[in-house]
Amino acid sequence: MAKSKHVRLMVLSLAATLPFPLAAQRISPSGSAQGDVSLTIYNNDLALVQDKRQITLTRGTSRQEFPDVSAMIRPETVTLNSGDAGIVEQNFDYDLLSPEKLLDKAVGQTVTLVRTNPATGVETREQATVLANNGGTIVRIGDRIEVLESYGARILFSGLPPSLRARPTLSITLNAANAGPRPVTLSYLSSGFGWKADYVALFDEAAGKMDLQGWITLTNNTGTSFPGARVLLVAGSPGQDNNQYGGGRRPIQRQVDFVPGTQSANRERLGDFYVYPISARTTVANAQQKQVSFLDVAGAPASKGYYFRNGWLGASDEAQSFATVLKLSTAKESGVGDALPAGTVRVYMRDARGAPQFIGEKSIDHTPMGSTLSLRTGEAFDVKVQPTVQKRETITSDEWEKTGRWRITVNGKTDDVTVERQKVYWRTTMTYKVTNARPAPVKVELVQAGLDNWWSDTRVPSESVKGTQRTLDERTWTLDVPANGETTLTVQFDTRY
Repeated sequence: MAKSKHVRLMVLSLAATLPFPLAAQRISPSGSAQGDVSLTIYNNDLALVQDKRQITLTRGTSRQEFPDVSAMIRPETVTLNSGDAGIVEQNFDYDLLSPEKLLDKAVGQTVTLVRTNPATGVETREQATVLANNGGTIVRIGDRIEVLESYGARILFSGLPPSLRARPTLSITLNAANAGPRPVTLSYLSSGFGWKADYVALFDEAAGKMDLQGWITLTNNTGTSFPGARVLLVAGSPGQDNNQYGGGRRPIQRQVDFVPGTQSANRERLGDFYVYPISARTTVANAQQKQVSFLDVAGAPASKGYYFRNGWLGASDEAQSFATVLKLSTAKESGVGDALPAGTVRVYMRDARGAPQFIGEKSIDHTPMGSTLSLRTGEAFDVKVQPTVQKRETITSDEWEKTGRWRITVNGKTDDVTVERQKVYWRTTMTYKVTNARPAPVKVELVQAGLDNWWSDTRVPSESVKGTQRTLDERTWTLDVPANGETTLTVQFDTRY
Protein backbone atom coordinates (compact mmCIF):
# COMPACT_ATOMS: atom_id res chain seq x y z
CA MET A 1 0.00 0.00 0.00
CA ALA A 2 1.32 3.45 -0.91
CA LYS A 3 2.61 5.61 1.89
CA SER A 4 0.26 8.40 0.87
CA LYS A 5 -2.53 6.17 2.19
CA HIS A 6 -0.76 5.51 5.44
CA VAL A 7 -1.12 8.99 6.89
CA ARG A 8 -3.44 11.98 6.91
CA LEU A 9 -1.77 15.33 7.19
CA MET A 10 -2.67 18.38 9.24
CA VAL A 11 -0.56 21.52 8.75
CA LEU A 12 -0.63 23.69 11.86
CA SER A 13 1.44 26.64 10.71
CA LEU A 14 3.64 27.80 7.87
CA ALA A 15 6.54 30.22 8.05
CA ALA A 16 8.74 31.08 5.07
CA THR A 17 11.55 33.59 4.92
CA LEU A 18 12.17 35.20 1.52
CA PRO A 19 15.42 36.95 0.61
CA PHE A 20 13.62 39.54 -1.53
CA PRO A 21 10.16 41.11 -1.60
CA LEU A 22 7.75 38.75 -3.35
CA ALA A 23 5.41 40.22 -5.97
CA ALA A 24 1.80 39.09 -5.96
CA GLN A 25 0.40 36.78 -8.66
CA ARG A 26 -3.06 37.17 -10.10
CA ILE A 27 -5.11 33.95 -9.82
CA SER A 28 -7.65 33.29 -12.59
CA PRO A 29 -11.20 32.10 -11.92
CA SER A 30 -10.04 28.59 -12.85
CA GLY A 31 -7.69 28.62 -9.86
CA SER A 32 -4.60 28.82 -12.02
CA ALA A 33 -1.96 31.55 -11.82
CA GLN A 34 -1.43 31.31 -15.57
CA GLY A 35 -2.31 34.17 -17.86
CA ASP A 36 -3.02 34.09 -21.59
CA VAL A 37 -1.43 30.76 -22.59
CA SER A 38 -0.48 29.61 -26.08
CA LEU A 39 0.73 26.04 -26.69
CA THR A 40 2.63 24.95 -29.79
CA ILE A 41 2.72 21.15 -29.61
CA TYR A 42 4.96 18.95 -31.75
CA ASN A 43 4.86 15.20 -32.44
CA ASN A 44 8.02 14.27 -30.52
CA ASP A 45 7.09 14.82 -26.85
CA LEU A 46 7.76 18.55 -27.03
CA ALA A 47 5.82 21.80 -26.76
CA LEU A 48 6.52 25.52 -26.63
CA VAL A 49 4.57 27.22 -23.84
CA GLN A 50 4.02 31.00 -24.03
CA ASP A 51 2.33 32.47 -20.97
CA LYS A 52 1.42 36.17 -20.87
CA ARG A 53 0.89 37.34 -17.27
CA GLN A 54 0.36 40.64 -15.49
CA ILE A 55 2.76 41.25 -12.60
CA THR A 56 3.57 44.12 -10.25
CA LEU A 57 7.21 44.82 -9.39
CA THR A 58 8.89 47.02 -6.84
CA ARG A 59 11.81 49.16 -7.83
CA GLY A 60 15.12 47.37 -7.46
CA THR A 61 15.57 43.67 -6.83
CA SER A 62 12.60 41.41 -6.12
CA ARG A 63 11.67 37.80 -6.64
CA GLN A 64 8.75 36.99 -8.87
CA GLU A 65 7.16 33.55 -8.63
CA PHE A 66 5.37 31.89 -11.54
CA PRO A 67 3.25 29.01 -10.19
CA ASP A 68 1.54 26.52 -12.50
CA VAL A 69 4.32 26.12 -15.03
CA SER A 70 4.73 22.66 -16.54
CA ALA A 71 6.24 20.17 -14.10
CA MET A 72 8.29 18.90 -17.06
CA ILE A 73 9.67 22.32 -18.00
CA ARG A 74 13.17 22.51 -19.43
CA PRO A 75 14.45 25.35 -17.22
CA GLU A 76 17.41 26.16 -19.46
CA THR A 77 14.98 27.16 -22.25
CA VAL A 78 13.13 29.80 -20.19
CA THR A 79 12.94 33.34 -21.55
CA LEU A 80 11.06 36.25 -19.96
CA ASN A 81 10.10 39.34 -21.88
CA SER A 82 9.82 41.77 -18.99
CA GLY A 83 10.47 45.19 -20.49
CA ASP A 84 12.98 47.21 -18.45
CA ALA A 85 13.37 44.53 -15.75
CA GLY A 86 16.55 42.50 -16.02
CA ILE A 87 16.84 38.88 -14.89
CA VAL A 88 19.30 38.31 -12.06
CA GLU A 89 18.57 34.64 -11.26
CA GLN A 90 15.97 31.98 -11.93
CA ASN A 91 15.09 28.73 -10.14
CA PHE A 92 12.67 25.94 -10.91
CA ASP A 93 11.17 24.37 -7.78
CA TYR A 94 10.05 20.90 -8.83
CA ASP A 95 10.03 19.22 -5.39
CA LEU A 96 6.24 19.08 -5.09
CA LEU A 97 4.30 18.75 -1.88
CA SER A 98 3.01 15.25 -1.12
CA PRO A 99 2.61 13.12 2.04
CA GLU A 100 5.66 11.10 1.08
CA LYS A 101 7.85 14.15 0.37
CA LEU A 102 6.67 15.85 3.58
CA LEU A 103 7.69 12.80 5.62
CA ASP A 104 11.01 12.59 3.76
CA LYS A 105 11.78 16.19 4.74
CA ALA A 106 10.69 15.51 8.33
CA VAL A 107 13.40 12.89 8.98
CA GLY A 108 15.23 14.03 12.13
CA GLN A 109 12.41 16.41 13.07
CA THR A 110 9.80 16.22 15.82
CA VAL A 111 6.15 15.72 14.86
CA THR A 112 2.93 15.11 16.79
CA LEU A 113 1.10 11.78 16.48
CA VAL A 114 -2.64 11.84 17.08
CA ARG A 115 -4.34 8.51 17.75
CA THR A 116 -8.06 7.83 18.23
CA ASN A 117 -9.33 4.97 20.35
CA PRO A 118 -11.87 3.21 18.10
CA ALA A 119 -13.92 2.06 21.11
CA THR A 120 -14.16 5.33 23.03
CA GLY A 121 -13.31 7.93 20.40
CA VAL A 122 -10.78 9.52 22.78
CA GLU A 123 -7.78 11.19 21.14
CA THR A 124 -4.24 10.97 22.50
CA ARG A 125 -1.21 12.95 21.37
CA GLU A 126 2.47 12.05 21.54
CA GLN A 127 5.65 13.76 20.43
CA ALA A 128 7.72 11.62 18.04
CA THR A 129 10.98 11.97 16.16
CA VAL A 130 10.92 10.73 12.55
CA LEU A 131 13.90 8.38 12.11
CA ALA A 132 13.32 7.12 8.55
CA ASN A 133 10.76 7.13 5.76
CA ASN A 134 11.92 4.39 3.42
CA GLY A 135 9.41 1.66 2.66
CA GLY A 136 7.59 2.71 5.80
CA THR A 137 7.73 5.41 8.45
CA ILE A 138 9.83 4.70 11.58
CA VAL A 139 9.58 7.02 14.61
CA ARG A 140 11.05 7.27 18.13
CA ILE A 141 8.52 7.89 20.90
CA GLY A 142 10.26 8.33 24.24
CA ASP A 143 12.41 5.24 24.70
CA ARG A 144 10.70 3.05 22.13
CA ILE A 145 10.95 2.68 18.32
CA GLU A 146 7.71 2.27 16.41
CA VAL A 147 6.70 1.63 12.78
CA LEU A 148 3.55 3.58 12.01
CA GLU A 149 0.47 1.52 11.25
CA SER A 150 -1.52 2.09 8.08
CA TYR A 151 -4.50 3.31 10.10
CA GLY A 152 -5.18 4.89 13.44
CA ALA A 153 -2.69 7.78 13.46
CA ARG A 154 -2.49 11.28 12.09
CA ILE A 155 0.78 13.19 11.85
CA LEU A 156 0.82 16.90 12.66
CA PHE A 157 3.64 19.04 11.27
CA SER A 158 4.58 22.44 12.66
CA GLY A 159 5.32 23.85 9.22
CA LEU A 160 6.21 23.20 5.60
CA PRO A 161 9.84 22.89 4.47
CA PRO A 162 10.62 25.89 2.26
CA SER A 163 11.80 23.63 -0.58
CA LEU A 164 8.39 21.97 -1.05
CA ARG A 165 5.84 23.51 -3.39
CA ALA A 166 2.16 22.77 -3.77
CA ARG A 167 2.42 23.49 -7.52
CA PRO A 168 5.32 23.51 -10.01
CA THR A 169 6.82 26.99 -9.62
CA LEU A 170 9.42 29.01 -11.48
CA SER A 171 10.96 31.79 -9.41
CA ILE A 172 12.85 34.61 -11.13
CA THR A 173 14.80 37.37 -9.42
CA LEU A 174 14.36 40.63 -11.34
CA ASN A 175 15.98 44.03 -11.11
CA ALA A 176 13.46 46.67 -12.16
CA ALA A 177 14.31 50.29 -12.84
CA ASN A 178 10.72 51.36 -12.22
CA ALA A 179 8.01 50.05 -9.93
CA GLY A 180 4.49 49.24 -11.04
CA PRO A 181 2.34 46.74 -12.93
CA ARG A 182 3.42 45.46 -16.33
CA PRO A 183 2.71 42.57 -18.73
CA VAL A 184 5.38 39.91 -19.15
CA THR A 185 5.62 36.89 -21.44
CA LEU A 186 7.11 33.71 -20.05
CA SER A 187 8.27 31.23 -22.72
CA TYR A 188 9.78 27.78 -22.30
CA LEU A 189 9.98 24.30 -23.83
CA SER A 190 8.40 21.36 -22.06
CA SER A 191 8.21 17.62 -22.56
CA GLY A 192 5.10 15.68 -21.57
CA PHE A 193 2.95 16.95 -24.46
CA GLY A 194 2.04 15.02 -27.58
CA TRP A 195 -0.48 14.68 -30.34
CA LYS A 196 -1.27 12.38 -33.20
CA ALA A 197 -3.92 12.02 -35.84
CA ASP A 198 -6.58 9.32 -35.78
CA TYR A 199 -8.67 8.62 -38.85
CA VAL A 200 -12.00 6.85 -39.24
CA ALA A 201 -12.65 5.57 -42.78
CA LEU A 202 -16.08 4.22 -43.76
CA PHE A 203 -15.48 2.27 -46.97
CA ASP A 204 -18.22 1.43 -49.50
CA GLU A 205 -16.75 -1.29 -51.73
CA ALA A 206 -19.65 -1.42 -54.17
CA ALA A 207 -19.59 2.35 -54.76
CA GLY A 208 -15.80 2.63 -54.69
CA LYS A 209 -16.10 5.51 -52.21
CA MET A 210 -14.90 6.33 -48.73
CA ASP A 211 -15.87 8.81 -46.03
CA LEU A 212 -12.86 9.91 -43.98
CA GLN A 213 -12.89 11.75 -40.66
CA GLY A 214 -9.71 13.00 -39.03
CA TRP A 215 -9.31 13.57 -35.29
CA ILE A 216 -6.49 15.18 -33.39
CA THR A 217 -5.72 13.18 -30.24
CA LEU A 218 -3.95 15.49 -27.80
CA THR A 219 -2.22 14.28 -24.61
CA ASN A 220 -0.88 16.17 -21.60
CA ASN A 221 1.28 14.35 -19.04
CA THR A 222 3.16 17.37 -17.73
CA GLY A 223 1.62 17.41 -14.24
CA THR A 224 0.01 20.80 -14.99
CA SER A 225 -3.30 21.79 -16.60
CA PHE A 226 -3.60 24.67 -19.05
CA PRO A 227 -7.16 26.07 -19.02
CA GLY A 228 -8.45 28.16 -21.94
CA ALA A 229 -5.27 27.87 -24.01
CA ARG A 230 -4.67 28.71 -27.64
CA VAL A 231 -3.34 25.51 -29.23
CA LEU A 232 -1.28 25.15 -32.38
CA LEU A 233 -0.30 21.65 -33.53
CA VAL A 234 2.78 21.17 -35.72
CA ALA A 235 3.01 18.04 -37.90
CA GLY A 236 6.69 17.41 -37.52
CA SER A 237 9.52 16.75 -35.09
CA PRO A 238 12.01 19.60 -34.59
CA GLY A 239 15.54 18.37 -34.11
CA GLN A 240 16.69 17.82 -30.52
CA ASP A 241 19.86 16.56 -28.88
CA ASN A 242 18.74 12.96 -28.46
CA ASN A 243 21.62 12.16 -26.10
CA GLN A 244 20.35 14.79 -23.70
CA TYR A 245 16.58 14.62 -23.98
CA GLY A 246 15.83 11.22 -25.45
CA GLY A 247 13.99 12.74 -28.39
CA GLY A 248 13.40 11.05 -31.68
CA ARG A 249 10.35 9.43 -33.11
CA ARG A 250 8.77 6.03 -32.94
CA PRO A 251 9.22 4.10 -36.19
CA ILE A 252 6.16 3.94 -38.39
CA GLN A 253 5.08 0.46 -39.50
CA ARG A 254 4.88 1.08 -43.22
CA GLN A 255 1.77 0.47 -45.23
CA VAL A 256 1.82 -1.98 -48.16
CA ASP A 257 2.62 0.70 -50.72
CA PHE A 258 3.24 4.43 -50.62
CA VAL A 259 3.99 6.85 -53.45
CA PRO A 260 4.67 10.38 -52.11
CA GLY A 261 2.74 13.22 -53.72
CA THR A 262 3.92 16.55 -55.11
CA GLN A 263 0.88 18.76 -54.45
CA SER A 264 0.85 21.66 -51.97
CA ALA A 265 -1.89 21.52 -49.36
CA ASN A 266 -3.80 24.65 -48.39
CA ARG A 267 -2.40 24.55 -44.87
CA GLU A 268 -0.39 26.97 -42.77
CA ARG A 269 3.34 26.16 -42.70
CA LEU A 270 6.05 26.61 -40.11
CA GLY A 271 9.37 26.10 -41.88
CA ASP A 272 9.06 22.64 -43.44
CA PHE A 273 6.21 21.59 -41.15
CA TYR A 274 2.44 21.81 -41.59
CA VAL A 275 0.49 23.59 -38.86
CA TYR A 276 -2.96 22.56 -37.60
CA PRO A 277 -4.45 25.25 -35.32
CA ILE A 278 -7.37 24.40 -33.05
CA SER A 279 -9.86 27.15 -33.87
CA ALA A 280 -11.30 27.77 -30.39
CA ARG A 281 -9.57 28.04 -27.04
CA THR A 282 -9.52 24.75 -25.20
CA THR A 283 -8.50 23.39 -21.81
CA VAL A 284 -5.57 21.00 -22.03
CA ALA A 285 -5.97 19.22 -18.70
CA ASN A 286 -3.26 17.14 -17.09
CA ALA A 287 -3.53 13.34 -17.53
CA GLN A 288 -6.17 13.77 -20.23
CA GLN A 289 -6.66 12.74 -23.84
CA LYS A 290 -8.60 15.27 -25.88
CA GLN A 291 -9.93 14.77 -29.41
CA VAL A 292 -10.66 17.58 -31.86
CA SER A 293 -11.92 17.14 -35.44
CA PHE A 294 -9.72 18.51 -38.23
CA LEU A 295 -10.82 16.62 -41.38
CA ASP A 296 -14.21 15.56 -42.76
CA VAL A 297 -14.31 14.23 -46.33
CA ALA A 298 -17.28 12.45 -47.91
CA GLY A 299 -17.26 10.29 -51.04
CA ALA A 300 -13.51 10.19 -51.74
CA PRO A 301 -12.54 7.56 -54.36
CA ALA A 302 -11.23 4.31 -52.81
CA SER A 303 -10.95 0.66 -53.78
CA LYS A 304 -10.08 -2.69 -52.28
CA GLY A 305 -7.15 -4.77 -53.46
CA TYR A 306 -5.20 -7.91 -52.62
CA TYR A 307 -1.44 -7.95 -52.12
CA PHE A 308 1.20 -10.65 -51.55
CA ARG A 309 4.98 -10.21 -51.35
CA ASN A 310 7.11 -13.33 -51.70
CA GLY A 311 10.67 -13.48 -50.42
CA TRP A 312 13.48 -14.87 -52.58
CA LEU A 313 13.07 -18.65 -53.08
CA GLY A 314 9.98 -18.40 -50.90
CA ALA A 315 7.95 -21.59 -51.14
CA SER A 316 5.11 -22.99 -49.08
CA ASP A 317 3.53 -26.41 -48.68
CA GLU A 318 0.23 -24.69 -47.94
CA ALA A 319 -1.56 -21.78 -49.58
CA GLN A 320 -1.12 -18.40 -47.88
CA SER A 321 -3.62 -15.57 -47.65
CA PHE A 322 -3.31 -12.37 -49.63
CA ALA A 323 -3.30 -9.17 -47.61
CA THR A 324 -6.44 -7.08 -47.99
CA VAL A 325 -5.55 -3.48 -48.78
CA LEU A 326 -7.50 -0.24 -49.02
CA LYS A 327 -6.26 1.92 -51.88
CA LEU A 328 -6.77 5.68 -51.72
CA SER A 329 -5.26 8.96 -52.82
CA THR A 330 -4.70 12.27 -51.06
CA ALA A 331 -4.80 14.19 -54.37
CA LYS A 332 -6.91 17.32 -54.64
CA GLU A 333 -8.87 16.27 -57.73
CA SER A 334 -9.29 12.52 -57.16
CA GLY A 335 -8.82 11.86 -53.47
CA VAL A 336 -8.97 13.23 -49.95
CA GLY A 337 -7.51 16.57 -51.06
CA ASP A 338 -5.30 17.29 -48.05
CA ALA A 339 -1.98 16.50 -46.42
CA LEU A 340 -2.38 13.89 -43.69
CA PRO A 341 -0.33 14.06 -40.48
CA ALA A 342 1.01 10.80 -39.05
CA GLY A 343 -1.50 8.63 -37.25
CA THR A 344 -3.65 5.52 -37.46
CA VAL A 345 -6.35 4.87 -40.07
CA ARG A 346 -9.17 2.64 -38.79
CA VAL A 347 -11.35 1.19 -41.53
CA TYR A 348 -15.03 0.25 -41.24
CA MET A 349 -17.51 -1.33 -43.68
CA ARG A 350 -21.26 -1.74 -43.40
CA ASP A 351 -22.56 -5.28 -42.93
CA ALA A 352 -25.68 -6.74 -44.54
CA ARG A 353 -27.81 -4.97 -41.92
CA GLY A 354 -26.24 -1.59 -42.64
CA ALA A 355 -24.27 -1.35 -39.39
CA PRO A 356 -20.61 -0.22 -39.68
CA GLN A 357 -18.15 -2.93 -38.60
CA PHE A 358 -14.42 -2.62 -37.96
CA ILE A 359 -12.22 -4.47 -40.50
CA GLY A 360 -8.69 -3.28 -39.71
CA GLU A 361 -6.29 -0.43 -39.02
CA LYS A 362 -2.90 0.80 -40.22
CA SER A 363 -0.42 3.51 -39.22
CA ILE A 364 0.71 6.12 -41.73
CA ASP A 365 3.59 8.59 -41.68
CA HIS A 366 3.23 12.29 -42.55
CA THR A 367 1.72 12.10 -46.05
CA PRO A 368 1.90 14.97 -48.59
CA MET A 369 -1.14 15.85 -50.67
CA GLY A 370 -1.22 13.99 -53.98
CA SER A 371 0.14 10.74 -52.51
CA THR A 372 -1.26 7.27 -53.18
CA LEU A 373 -1.62 4.79 -50.32
CA SER A 374 -2.34 1.08 -50.05
CA LEU A 375 -3.20 0.35 -46.45
CA ARG A 376 -3.11 -3.23 -45.24
CA THR A 377 -6.27 -3.86 -43.21
CA GLY A 378 -6.09 -7.63 -42.71
CA GLU A 379 -5.79 -10.99 -44.48
CA ALA A 380 -8.21 -12.36 -47.07
CA PHE A 381 -10.13 -15.45 -45.99
CA ASP A 382 -10.70 -16.87 -49.45
CA VAL A 383 -8.04 -15.38 -51.78
CA LYS A 384 -4.81 -17.37 -51.42
CA VAL A 385 -1.51 -18.09 -53.15
CA GLN A 386 0.91 -21.02 -53.07
CA PRO A 387 4.42 -20.16 -54.34
CA THR A 388 6.58 -23.09 -55.48
CA VAL A 389 10.19 -23.41 -56.64
CA GLN A 390 9.89 -25.71 -59.67
CA LYS A 391 13.55 -25.84 -60.75
CA ARG A 392 16.99 -24.43 -59.94
CA GLU A 393 19.89 -24.82 -62.40
CA THR A 394 23.17 -23.07 -63.17
CA ILE A 395 24.01 -21.29 -66.42
CA THR A 396 27.74 -20.89 -67.13
CA SER A 397 28.93 -18.62 -69.94
CA ASP A 398 31.65 -19.84 -72.33
CA GLU A 399 33.60 -16.61 -72.16
CA TRP A 400 35.80 -15.09 -69.49
CA GLU A 401 34.81 -11.65 -68.36
CA LYS A 402 37.02 -8.87 -67.00
CA THR A 403 35.36 -7.86 -63.74
CA GLY A 404 38.01 -5.69 -62.12
CA ARG A 405 40.99 -3.59 -63.11
CA TRP A 406 43.40 -1.62 -60.91
CA ARG A 407 46.46 0.56 -61.51
CA ILE A 408 49.08 0.04 -58.78
CA THR A 409 52.29 2.01 -58.20
CA VAL A 410 55.05 0.36 -56.14
CA ASN A 411 58.51 1.94 -55.69
CA GLY A 412 57.81 4.33 -58.53
CA LYS A 413 56.77 1.60 -60.97
CA THR A 414 53.17 1.57 -62.24
CA ASP A 415 51.46 -1.67 -63.30
CA ASP A 416 47.93 -2.46 -64.49
CA VAL A 417 46.36 -5.44 -62.71
CA THR A 418 43.34 -7.20 -64.18
CA VAL A 419 41.30 -9.87 -62.38
CA GLU A 420 39.14 -12.20 -64.48
CA ARG A 421 36.50 -14.70 -63.46
CA GLN A 422 33.72 -16.65 -65.09
CA LYS A 423 30.20 -15.30 -64.63
CA VAL A 424 27.72 -17.87 -63.31
CA TYR A 425 23.95 -17.42 -63.29
CA TRP A 426 21.25 -19.38 -61.51
CA ARG A 427 18.05 -19.95 -63.47
CA THR A 428 15.10 -20.36 -61.13
CA THR A 429 11.63 -21.37 -62.28
CA MET A 430 8.83 -20.30 -59.93
CA THR A 431 5.08 -20.94 -60.05
CA TYR A 432 2.43 -19.05 -58.09
CA LYS A 433 -0.97 -20.72 -57.85
CA VAL A 434 -3.65 -18.16 -56.93
CA THR A 435 -7.12 -19.38 -55.87
CA ASN A 436 -10.32 -17.38 -55.42
CA ALA A 437 -13.24 -18.81 -53.44
CA ARG A 438 -15.26 -15.62 -53.74
CA PRO A 439 -18.40 -15.50 -55.92
CA ALA A 440 -16.92 -12.59 -57.91
CA PRO A 441 -13.64 -12.21 -59.85
CA VAL A 442 -10.76 -10.45 -58.13
CA LYS A 443 -7.64 -8.63 -59.20
CA VAL A 444 -4.53 -9.32 -57.13
CA GLU A 445 -1.04 -7.81 -56.96
CA LEU A 446 1.81 -10.29 -56.52
CA VAL A 447 5.38 -9.15 -55.81
CA GLN A 448 8.55 -11.23 -55.98
CA ALA A 449 11.35 -9.71 -53.89
CA GLY A 450 15.04 -10.49 -53.45
CA LEU A 451 15.89 -10.47 -57.17
CA ASP A 452 19.06 -8.40 -56.97
CA ASN A 453 21.76 -7.55 -54.48
CA TRP A 454 24.15 -5.07 -56.07
CA TRP A 455 25.02 -6.57 -59.49
CA SER A 456 22.04 -4.94 -61.25
CA ASP A 457 21.92 -7.66 -63.90
CA THR A 458 18.96 -9.90 -62.92
CA ARG A 459 16.99 -11.06 -65.97
CA VAL A 460 13.49 -12.45 -66.54
CA PRO A 461 13.75 -14.61 -69.68
CA SER A 462 10.13 -15.79 -69.56
CA GLU A 463 6.89 -15.17 -67.69
CA SER A 464 3.34 -16.33 -68.38
CA VAL A 465 1.92 -12.88 -67.51
CA LYS A 466 3.84 -9.70 -68.28
CA GLY A 467 5.21 -8.14 -65.12
CA THR A 468 6.68 -4.76 -64.14
CA GLN A 469 10.13 -4.27 -62.65
CA ARG A 470 9.20 -1.91 -59.83
CA THR A 471 12.74 -1.79 -58.41
CA LEU A 472 15.99 -3.67 -59.04
CA ASP A 473 14.96 -5.96 -56.19
CA GLU A 474 11.23 -6.40 -56.89
CA ARG A 475 9.04 -7.39 -59.82
CA THR A 476 5.26 -7.18 -59.66
CA TRP A 477 2.36 -8.75 -61.54
CA THR A 478 -1.33 -7.89 -61.64
CA LEU A 479 -3.39 -11.05 -62.05
CA ASP A 480 -7.09 -11.50 -62.81
CA VAL A 481 -8.55 -14.47 -60.93
CA PRO A 482 -12.02 -15.70 -61.96
CA ALA A 483 -14.83 -16.21 -59.49
CA ASN A 484 -14.54 -19.58 -57.75
CA GLY A 485 -11.48 -20.26 -59.87
CA GLU A 486 -7.71 -20.11 -60.01
CA THR A 487 -4.82 -18.60 -61.99
CA THR A 488 -1.22 -19.83 -62.17
CA LEU A 489 1.73 -17.56 -62.90
CA THR A 490 5.01 -19.13 -64.10
CA VAL A 491 8.21 -17.06 -64.18
CA GLN A 492 11.91 -17.74 -64.84
CA PHE A 493 14.59 -15.62 -63.14
CA ASP A 494 18.30 -15.48 -64.02
CA THR A 495 20.21 -14.24 -61.01
CA ARG A 496 23.76 -14.33 -59.57
CA TYR A 497 22.65 -16.42 -56.60
